[in-house]
Amino acid sequence: MRRLDPNRLSVEYRTGVTDTEPIIPRRYTLTHSDIDAELSLTIGFSYAFDKINELRDEVLGEWYEKGEGYIYQAYVYVNGELDMDKSEIRNRIFREELPLALEAIRYGDRLLFQNFPELDKAPIIIYFLSSDPKQNQVEYWGTFSDYIYGLEDVDS
Repeated sequence: MRRLDPNRLSVEYRTGVTDTEPIIPRRYTLTHSDIDAELSLTIGFSYAFDKINELRDEVLGEWYEKGEGYIYQAYVYVNGELDMDKSEIRNRIFREELPLALEAIRYGDRLLFQNFPELDKAPIIIYFLSSDPKQNQVEYWGTFSDYIYGLEDVDS
């Protein structure tokens, strides 16, 4: 897995959202530049659709309350009706890059996690959105404790 370079991550908090509140509503838009490999994380009450490009390679996510705790749901756009031939490639790329994306979200919003440590235990559910039924999936991707910047990979 490619690791996060914090120097290549910019974070923007939109009006009404701070680095420590609120948890709900709190929506994340993670985009990247193919030119300079910079990651951009925008955190707000709504998604930053103004930051999304025509490639649709962003990761969108948000918190939900579930019982006594929280759940984090993220959405990636694998393909629509017009680009079925690219769905397998896009699906593979999203799966390869999602650990980096989740690490960037966790690091970029680290003060929220410090103030609400229970969020590190929240399940992460990823929606792979596709018009191709084989690529249209919902999967459990661990918890944010699996994506804390600086944790070394441990070989068993």
